[in-house]
Amino acid sequence: MASITNEELIQQECEACRVDAPRVPDDEVESLLKALSDWQVVEKKGVPQLLKVYEFKNFVAALAFTNKVGDIAEAEGHHPALLTEWGRVTVRWWTHKINGLHRNDFVMAAKTDLLLK
Repeated sequence: MASITNEELIQQECEACRVDAPRVPDDEVESLLKALSDWQVVEKKGVPQLLKVYEFKNFVAALAFTNKVGDIAEAEGHHPALLTEWGRVTVRWWTHKINGLHRNDFVMAAKTDLLLK
């Protein structure tokens, strides 16, 4: 697979995902991760997910970021797990319908990072 840039991911939109949609193959996961900054793949209950922890100066800033993530999630129709704490927000993207990673998750991770710029 040819490498992709962060900017190319940001320009993409989420596609409607079906139960039979293909998961991102492992070799493509590695390539797509290179386009993201500080995201990692973790497994939770056997389901691979993209995870990143964002640090903030206080709860108000963390909550404002959480709301921005919620706004883009609603706009794209793709929703993450969010944990908002004092000074930090943990974001996990994965595709529930396929119990794994879809290209949409990488697109949304790139768009999440863009919220800080």
